[in-house]
Amino acid sequence: MTYPIQDIRKDFPMLHKTVYGKPYTYLDNSATTQKPQVVIDRIVDLYQNENSNIHRGVHYFSERTTAAYEQTRKSVQAFINAKYAHEVIFTKGTTDSINLVAFSFCERYVREGDEIIVSEMEHHSNIVPWQLACDRKKAVLKVIPFDENGELILSELKKLLTEKTRILALTHVSNTLGTVNPISEVIQTAHAAGVPVLIDAAQSIQHIAIDVQALDCDFLAFSAHKIYGPNGIGVLYGKEAFLNEMPPYQGGGDMIDQVTFAKTTYNTLPLKFEAGTPNYIDSIAFETALDYVRKIGMDAIAAHEEEIMVYATEKLKALGGITIYGNAKHKAGAISFQIDGLHPYDTGMILDKCGVAVRTGTHCTQPIMDHFGIPGTVRASFAMYTSKEDIDALCAGLEKVRLMFG
Repeated sequence: MTYPIQDIRKDFPMLHKTVYGKPYTYLDNSATTQKPQVVIDRIVDLYQNENSNIHRGVHYFSERTTAAYEQTRKSVQAFINAKYAHEVIFTKGTTDSINLVAFSFCERYVREGDEIIVSEMEHHSNIVPWQLACDRKKAVLKVIPFDENGELILSELKKLLTEKTRILALTHVSNTLGTVNPISEVIQTAHAAGVPVLIDAAQSIQHIAIDVQALDCDFLAFSAHKIYGPNGIGVLYGKEAFLNEMPPYQGGGDMIDQVTFAKTTYNTLPLKFEAGTPNYIDSIAFETALDYVRKIGMDAIAAHEEEIMVYATEKLKALGGITIYGNAKHKAGAISFQIDGLHPYDTGMILDKCGVAVRTGTHCTQPIMDHFGIPGTVRASFAMYTSKEDIDALCAGLEKVRLMFG
């Protein structure tokens, strides 16, 4: 069956804009994906026709909205194949999900002198929360290095794991290098040493089918806006056993059971970790985004994006004078590069005038830039609606950049 790229593109209003009189080429999907019209319509409809706060109301629209909110939780459960719906916690986004675990898990399980492991290719959001936890608990942060191709040196992981290791936090797909890490192998290695694993799926949830039970990860974090859903909504999946033992991350609202000035008791999962009025409108609209993705199919999306990745890599290499950072055997979502001799910012500014939207800078992965000794890169990142014509427009823009700078 032919991948319906043109039909898909018709569903996304932002893909049909013009910039500086030129067709808009959107290649900044690692930062956020565009939204299909059905998701936009669902948000508007909820505000116009159903808006009412959830969980505590006994009136019609409160009960209706509550049911829709909890249905989204079940949809997320099915999408990642969690064992229980109450293992799905709604947060503000990937960063919030990781901070929740970094605080609550470490409060329960980490003591002075214990160790936490991350990798050299992590987004700052999967580094800084663990540094804060280490400062608070007087623990030690250890780092898995990567090689010049942007692949983890797994032999080093085995050396880093000790009886003091309490948790390992790892990105599934690097937002800068595009590297798809062998998370199943990492999880097995960590579990053999008795170490639980958190997977940052912010850059994989939209590209790769994820089954948390098959992976056996202990925590998984991602954002709705990275998979064609609304901003301000994220998911933390956690195994029931850990979530039950971890103390609440924030206090107030739905996370309580009984409140007295002498003592407060806490609600059961998942509400224990959902303090205050949730972003129920965007949470409900997130189900519409997941339904949209399901209809196309993750396998079909992955196959299309792999074709785009190969095409883009070959076209960039054919231009010559371009260095690609991240040459792992298995990549997804993004290519980071530099035109030799040019600052990434200059390249990005000219591409913008050509109607091509890319991201420039460190991409919140400064340790990666330090590894290569560079100030930053240009990043082109892809989605289910990225076409070969988009890649052609990028390469035509890069030719203009080189002409301008001689």
